[in-house]
Amino acid sequence: MLPLERKERIKELILQRKNLKIADLSDMFGVSEMTIHRDVKSLEEEGIVTKTFGGISLVQTEENRQDRCVYCARSINEKMAYRLILTNHNIEVTCCAHCGLLRQQQLGDKVNQAICPDFLRSTTISASLAWYVTDTSLHMGCCHPQLLTFEYREHADKFVKGFGGKVYSFDEVQEVLHQQMKGSTQCKHH
Repeated sequence: MLPLERKERIKELILQRKNLKIADLSDMFGVSEMTIHRDVKSLEEEGIVTKTFGGISLVQTEENRQDRCVYCARSINEKMAYRLILTNHNIEVTCCAHCGLLRQQQLGDKVNQAICPDFLRSTTISASLAWYVTDTSLHMGCCHPQLLTFEYREHADKFVKGFGGKVYSFDEVQEVLHQQMKGSTQCKHH
């Protein structure tokens, strides 16, 4: 298959599925992941896709835009947005890690992957590998208890030294959030 044909097929697939893994595309077309990265680079330059952790996602347009949190219906601030990539290839977007983790618990096995931004560097990271800071003095105006996400434990620790709070792993923060939300049926907004 010629590179142009492969690019067109990737374009068709991303329009259907909304997100794809680079490794899956590599297997599907029998080419290296580096070749797939080169193929999707032009789709990224055209504004059709954006790179995600280990894959690509369809760029949000007016027709497919999700500008409200699927959990609490607040406006989405990209600096805090948490994305759930579902097994049916749909993507749900929440306003923050707080809502993202709660929604992820609701959906269970329907979640294939979750991604979120690193708070300091604004890069996309895997939510399951992220470090979560809670109880900080810096309020971002989102749901409470507020959770800020960091790719590196060292960055989270340094942030806590300056703004207070506690650092948790993905598994730990799920339990902490569950305990803090017990008895509460909604996110708290401040």
